[in-house]
Amino acid sequence: MIVKTSDGREVPVEMYKIKIIQNVNLIPAEERLKAIENAGYNTFLVRSKDIFIDMLTDSGTNAMSDNQLGAAMLYDDAYAGSESFYKLANAVGKVLGFKYVLPTHQGRASEHLIAKVFVKEGNIVLTNYHFTTTKAHIELVGGKVLEIFGEEALNTQSKYLFKGNMDIQKLKDAINKYGKDKIAFVRMEATTNLIGGQPFSVENLKQVKKVCSDSGIILVMDGSLVSENAYLVQQRESGYKNKSVAEIVKEVVSLADLFYMSARKNSSVKGSIIATNQSDLYEKIKPWLPVYEGFLTYGGMSTKEIEAMAVGLEEMVDQHVASSTIEQVKYFVESLRVQGIPVITPPGGLACHLDAKRFVPHISQDQYPAGALTGALYIASGVRSMERGTISMDRDKDGKEQFADLEITRLAVPRRVYTISHIEYVVDRLLWLYKHRELIKGLTFVDEPPILRFFFGKLKAIDNWGRKLCDAFKKDFGNKM
Repeated sequence: MIVKTSDGREVPVEMYKIKIIQNVNLIPAEERLKAIENAGYNTFLVRSKDIFIDMLTDSGTNAMSDNQLGAAMLYDDAYAGSESFYKLANAVGKVLGFKYVLPTHQGRASEHLIAKVFVKEGNIVLTNYHFTTTKAHIELVGGKVLEIFGEEALNTQSKYLFKGNMDIQKLKDAINKYGKDKIAFVRMEATTNLIGGQPFSVENLKQVKKVCSDSGIILVMDGSLVSENAYLVQQRESGYKNKSVAEIVKEVVSLADLFYMSARKNSSVKGSIIATNQSDLYEKIKPWLPVYEGFLTYGGMSTKEIEAMAVGLEEMVDQHVASSTIEQVKYFVESLRVQGIPVITPPGGLACHLDAKRFVPHISQDQYPAGALTGALYIASGVRSMERGTISMDRDKDGKEQFADLEITRLAVPRRVYTISHIEYVVDRLLWLYKHRELIKGLTFVDEPPILRFFFGKLKAIDNWGRKLCDAFKKDFGNKM
């Protein structure tokens, strides 16, 4: 909820009470330097005990509600035919309008099944933008991802409100070029994670749907952040101001032939679903569920999580819940933007995104500016963020770097976890870091996995710049911070 202060500022107020807490620790800068060096400047490999504010991801890190926790105590742990599953199926029907549902243990498991069933060697998947694990699953079965985004999508200083839109003419051109039989499916992601959590408009989605229908191509939707996309539609798209988030969500997902979502995001539960109203699509996937996940009525999820997800689906379309992260992100982005810190605009869902190319323009892409900025932020603050740049890309088959379109340091804002005071702390440390940005240099790999290298790869700081940054920080703030 946004409240206007007496001096005219707009401040988001958290519409929840905190009843259970988890203590955190802010270790000194010297220890942070040691921790990030031991992790190979990869924040995925930093231990949780060494993290002060964890903004690595919103996946599986959101706070469940009291109603979700209560529901989890009512689980039916039957291997087959669990009543918990039927509660989930009813919630999927009520909130999303789908008749058929397949549970899986997390979003990438759903991606794996969809890629296995619908993508063949040489197929093309057209998407508004790729996600790392989605792309990996498609390529592992011999497919290729082609991004069909608009002119504003990669403009980090844009005022365009729907950068997640698909370019309709480019979509038609791609279908004509490759032929409809070679297109496995068209994929729309709500919201587009790797370009700053940017939404698509309902009008654009309707146009995409018409092209797909005319060509006989199925439309697949990654709805992991569908309620946030719906809230942004409500705030930004003409004709939707007076519609509820619940109404917009149902309208959006009704346009998809096949829908999947990581429940770890909007519904705050560690799990996932695939859903559809088309029995033929359902039957194609169903036989593979017990092979890779589990039986039809639990699919790799615990029945406790299934119960909590049924509640979480209904809660995610509540106005206050759907808006909570977005309004915090907006406050976060605007607090940095007015101070001249390079951030991606307009603010989207999911996270505040730093534009590393503008933050540290002296670092070339082959020395991983987003990764370097991610490590530098941890040294200066104890805040864990995520690299979303060239490190998050894998090399091509010839071993050459595939440079990312954008170099982003992502500061995710988990739902109902942090308050404005936490965001104010991060803003302050980023202001200090920006003033000392010339101390940040590049990174080079010392241990590089062949696929999804951002998870386990280790790097080192060129010219030992981490040491210099740490010393500068201690000079300004003292040894204890």
